[in-house]
Amino acid sequence: MSELKLMKGNEALAEAAIRAGVDAYFGYPITPQSEVIEHLMAERPEERTGMIVLQAESEIAAINMVYGAASTGKKVMTSSSSPGISLKLEGISYLAGAELPAVIVNVVRGGPGLGTIQPSQADYFQSVKGGGHGDYKLYVLAPASVQEMSDFVEDAFDIAFKYRAPVLILSDGLIGQMMEKVYLKDQQERISDEEVIKKYGGWAVTGKTDRKRNIITSLDLQSEKMEARVHRLLKKYAQMEKEDLRFEKISCDDAEYLFVAYGSSARIAQKAVELARKKGIKAGLLRPITLFPFPKQQLFELADQVKGILSVELNAGQMVEDVRLSVEHKVAVEHFGRTGGIIHTPEEVLEALEEKIIHNERIGDYKTRESSIL
Repeated sequence: MSELKLMKGNEALAEAAIRAGVDAYFGYPITPQSEVIEHLMAERPEERTGMIVLQAESEIAAINMVYGAASTGKKVMTSSSSPGISLKLEGISYLAGAELPAVIVNVVRGGPGLGTIQPSQADYFQSVKGGGHGDYKLYVLAPASVQEMSDFVEDAFDIAFKYRAPVLILSDGLIGQMMEKVYLKDQQERISDEEVIKKYGGWAVTGKTDRKRNIITSLDLQSEKMEARVHRLLKKYAQMEKEDLRFEKISCDDAEYLFVAYGSSARIAQKAVELARKKGIKAGLLRPITLFPFPKQQLFELADQVKGILSVELNAGQMVEDVRLSVEHKVAVEHFGRTGGIIHTPEEVLEALEEKIIHNERIGDYKTRESSIL
């Protein structure tokens, strides 16, 4: 049976990793995600399950340890926060190019530069547009609660091994630091070496056997082979869009106005929906749970129904670009965000909807703007 506890998001994620049978964690402390490695160290999972927990000498070292361990077919993960993820990007690109399963967690803080230790969603571009070099994408899960911080660990590993690809859990300092009740799953056994050979022996490095050698690399010096590798990756990403898209619709059936928000912003926007409906404004919320794949078709269809869309983010405007691309100029799309670690309130979100969408719609401003865009 599951166990109910009151935990921080970072702690819940770390505990979920132990219970999911993760084999190894390699990380480096950085606020606001340091509780992940702190919880793992305190729980001594090497005694509970045999899980290895190691503080590397740097973020670069940690991601390369992940690369090495992932090549053995084991469940491995790392976590960091914005500047640390930037340092890991070369290694993440190598993981994608070598087609290795791994889970990476980013508990986002404000930037650019050292920025602030306060919550932000300003790593959206970095997360869904590749971030590192080359033609690759990450499957990106965006938790909006402590419960999802826990649940998404197992989900992320399922996706990582299904596609042999790195998966990103994109959280932020608010979700990572807040405390909520969380149902923790039962302990899973770590996969044995024999099971690894049986399941993943076709690609994993499992020691000397009678089979042909498995070579783990992202290097192809022949252009034709490199192009074939890229095309193989693109097929995976297309399959992700068909089979593993995740989103949530809240009060969308009769909505005339739509919020689009993920993570902590979605929690705030959901309350703004309630406030709007009390004022007689039929608002709804589309929450992307996966940022890649992104719910493009769902937004395209909702654009025929609603009069305007407000993208609510803790940044200066990033996801709003994907919202606009999805609706293809069918309807007005505006952005509302706070930066510097300031968290918007539901009242501010509703006020932004009224000022940026409803007011302009009433004065007919969008017809002029749309014609100028087209």
